[in-house]
Amino acid sequence: MAFARHMAWAQEGKTLRGRYAIAATAAIGSLVFAAGCSSSSSSGASGSSSSGSTNVATASSLSAAGGMNALVAAAKKEGQLNVITLPATWANYGTIMKDFTAKYGIKITDANPEGSSGQEITAVEQLKGQSRAPDVVDVGSAFAVEGATDHLWAPYKVATWNDISANAKDANGDWYADYGGYVAIGYNPAKVKPAPTSFASLTNPAYKNMIALNNSPTTASAAFSAVYAAALANGGSLSNIEPGIKYFAHLKAIGNFVPTSTGGITTVQNGTTPIFIWWDYLLASEVVPVVKGFKIVIPSDASYAAYYDQAISATAPDPAAARLWEEYLYSTTGQNLWLEGFARPVELPTLVAAGTVNKGAYAALPPAPSGAVTFPTEAQQNAAEAVVSANWTKQVG
Repeated sequence: MAFARHMAWAQEGKTLRGRYAIAATAAIGSLVFAAGCSSSSSSGASGSSSSGSTNVATASSLSAAGGMNALVAAAKKEGQLNVITLPATWANYGTIMKDFTAKYGIKITDANPEGSSGQEITAVEQLKGQSRAPDVVDVGSAFAVEGATDHLWAPYKVATWNDISANAKDANGDWYADYGGYVAIGYNPAKVKPAPTSFASLTNPAYKNMIALNNSPTTASAAFSAVYAAALANGGSLSNIEPGIKYFAHLKAIGNFVPTSTGGITTVQNGTTPIFIWWDYLLASEVVPVVKGFKIVIPSDASYAAYYDQAISATAPDPAAARLWEEYLYSTTGQNLWLEGFARPVELPTLVAAGTVNKGAYAALPPAPSGAVTFPTEAQQNAAEAVVSANWTKQVG
C-alpha cells in the first residue's frame, strides 16, 4: 500500500515520491481519508532521553513514556526538536511549528524546507549520531515503508492510534498517515469559461492552450497522480493507468494541454495556463492567495487522493520532543491546524463525528465526492509507474 520504492520522483518543495505515498483512489469516490478520533498523545524513538526510570527513547506509546506530564517534562528538558522539509505554507506547517513552540517552549529547527522525502531519508541516515539529525520526518508512504524496511524508524503509537484506520498506518507503529488531499482542477474564472467540472469537460475546445500539470508525471508525484485520476475517469483502473496517458495525449493533440515542466503558480498568474491540475490543498494554500477569485474543483468523474506519513527516527537526538510532536499533531488541535491549511487530516471523520472539527476550515475545503475510497497495492503502483515511465514521453512528450 504505497508508491513503489525504486523510482525517483520529484516535485517542487516536497517531491513526488517523497511527498505522496499512500495513493488513495476511487473511480467515482469520496475521500473521507481514514477513520479517527481527535485527541493527542504518543511515544517512541531511540536516543537516550529518560524520565525517572522511563527511557523515553524506547517508549512505543504515551503510557510507556510515563504519561503526558512525564513526556512534556522530558521534552522540555531536551528543549529542541529537529524537523526537516516542512515549508511554512505547506499544510499550515508554519503555524503548527510556531504554536508548538509557544505551547511547550521547545525550539524547532526546520532543515531543508524545500527538500524532498528522499532527502529526508538521506539526512536520517547520514546525520545519525549528530545533534542536528532529524528527530521526525513527514514523508510519502513509499519512503515511510522504505524507512521501516531499513529499520530507520522508532515504533510509536500515538494516543489516538485506534482512530487511524488500519490501511493508513504500519501495524507496528513505525509510520502513520497524517494528512492528504485530492487531485483537483484549479482555474482562474476570469480567463476560463465555462467552468470545468471534470476530466471530460477539459476536452472543451474553449480550453485551448490552457491546461498544465505541475511537471512531468515521470518526475512529479502530483502530475503522476493526475494521470492516474484521469485513467480512472476514462475506463482505466488501479491496475491500468494507460487510459490516463492516452487522455493527456488527446488533450495535447486537440491543443488544450501544454506539456511543460514549469506549470504552476506563475503560469496561472500570468495567464499562460489558467487551468492547473494539482493537489487541492496546495491549490488552496499556494494559488488562491495570489490569484483573485481562483476556483478549485475535484473532478466529478474520478478522484484520486493520497496521504503523507509521520515517523520518528530510531536515532532521534531528541526522542522525547519527537514523541511530544507526534502527540501534538494527532491531537484535536494539531488535526485542526492541518485542516486550516486546507489539508484533510487523517482523523477528519472523527473530528466531524465528535463535533470538534473547525467548522470554518472544514467548510472551506473543496467539496469531496461521495463514495468509498480504495488503495492501490504496491504491485499496482509499481506497474503504473513503469507504464508512465515507458510511455509518457513517447505518447505525450
